[in-house]
Amino acid sequence: MRLSRRTILQGAGTLPFALASVRMGALAQTAPAAQGAEVPPILFVHGNGDYDALWMTTLWRMESNGVVRDRMLAINFTDPNARSDDKVEQANRSSTEDQRRELAAAIAELKRRTGAPRVALVGSSRGGYAIRNVIRNGGASDVSHAVLCGTPNHGVFATDDQPNNEFNGRGAFLRGLNEGESEVTPGVAFLTLRSDGMDKYAQADGRFIGKPGTPTGVTVEGPELKGATNLVLGALDHREVAFHPRAFREIYKFIAGREPARIAIVPEPSVRLSGLVTGTPGGVSTNRPVAGATVEIFRVDPETGERSGSAVHSSKTAADGRWGPAQVEPAWALEFVLASPDAPTTHIYRSPFPRSSDLVHLRPARPLGPADKDAGAVVIMSRPRGYLGLPRDVVLLDGKEPADVKSGVPTDSAATLRLPASEVGRHIVAQFNEERIVARLWPASENRIAIAELTY
Repeated sequence: MRLSRRTILQGAGTLPFALASVRMGALAQTAPAAQGAEVPPILFVHGNGDYDALWMTTLWRMESNGVVRDRMLAINFTDPNARSDDKVEQANRSSTEDQRRELAAAIAELKRRTGAPRVALVGSSRGGYAIRNVIRNGGASDVSHAVLCGTPNHGVFATDDQPNNEFNGRGAFLRGLNEGESEVTPGVAFLTLRSDGMDKYAQADGRFIGKPGTPTGVTVEGPELKGATNLVLGALDHREVAFHPRAFREIYKFIAGREPARIAIVPEPSVRLSGLVTGTPGGVSTNRPVAGATVEIFRVDPETGERSGSAVHSSKTAADGRWGPAQVEPAWALEFVLASPDAPTTHIYRSPFPRSSDLVHLRPARPLGPADKDAGAVVIMSRPRGYLGLPRDVVLLDGKEPADVKSGVPTDSAATLRLPASEVGRHIVAQFNEERIVARLWPASENRIAIAELTY
C-alpha cells in the first residue's frame, strides 16, 4: 500500500497581534466526512520566523472551492522565532507556551465568529508544535482535524546537546508530546504531510544545521506520527509540503472528506488588497506592527517593470501597522514601495493578485551590509512559500542560475544579485518555473533594494 500510494504522489506533478506511499501508523485514523457539504472552520498556523501571509494561496484555493472566507483564520504569532532555550527569555522570540497561548486564543476567536463547536487546524513546520501542544493540553474538544505539514515531530535533531531546545527530539518538549504508544490525541483526526528526502529539516546528516558529518538522530520519516495518517508528497521541500498545490489537495480532502472541485485559483473581477507592515528589531523578524511607514503601489508593465502612471495607492501606517485598502485589477503586475523607519527603501515586485487578500504583509529588506559596499544595485529573488531547488526547478535571475543557490536538497529561499551602478535603471527578470517577475534596478547609493517576490 505504501509503495503504490507513494508512486502516485511522486508522479502527481513536480492576542493582541495574533488575531489579526502512504505510511499508516498502527492506530491510523481517517478523516470523518464533513457534515453535509459544510467544511469545518479552518485555522492556519505558520512556522518558525514566518507569518500568516504564507497561507494566502491556500486561502485562495479554499475560497475557489466554496469555503467562505469568514470561516477561515490565519494566525500571526507576535514573535514567530523560537528561543534557543525554551526556558530562557529572549527578546523578540517566543516560547512553546507563548505560542500555545496565542493559538488557544485564536481557536476561541474562530469558534466565536462561526458558532462552530470544533475547528480544523493546519500547521506548517513549527506551527505543528503549537497545534499538538494545544490539543494535548486541554484543547482536544475544540479541534476536529489536525494537519501537520513538514512539522519536525521527532526533532530537527535528537541528541544530548541543547536539552531545552524545542527542536531537539530528546528534549523535554518533544518527549512530552511524543510519549505513549500513540503519538496523537484521541478524538482528533491527525494527518502528517512530508517530503521524500527533500526536507532540509528531516535529514540524517547535520550539514543543514551547521554540523556536517554529524548524525542528527532523525530521518526523512521524522515528521510522521504513530496513530496518524502519514502521507509522502514526493520531492517537495520543507515549505512546499504546506503551500504547494499538491499539499492543498491533501489538506482539503482530509478536512472536507472529498476531493476539491478544483486546484486552480479562480480569479475575482476586482481585487482589494491590504496588509501589515512589520520589522526586524535587533535583527530578529517579528510580526509586531511598524508605525510611520509609507506604502505606495504602482501598476507596472509585466515585460519591463516600468510604472504605468502615478501610484494607485498611497498610505502611511498608524500604530496598528496596517496599510490599505487598495483596489487593483487581477491582471495587474504591481510594484510596492515600502519606506519604513531605519530601513532601506524597498521596491517589491509581485505577480498579479487573482483574488483579494488582507494578508499582503510588507517587511523591508535587510540593511545594506559589507557584501553590498561595491554594488551599484542590489536585487533579491525571494520565494516565501518554498525553496529554490536546483536542478529540481527552473531558477533564473537575469538569465542565469543564481550562484548562491545550492544544488541538491533545497535550502535557499532567496538569491541575491549585485550589479554595478552602470546597470541602474534597466529591468531584470526573475524566473521560477512558470512564474516570471520583472523588476527594475534601483541605486544602492540611495539606500534602495529591489525584491522580486514570488507568489507560488
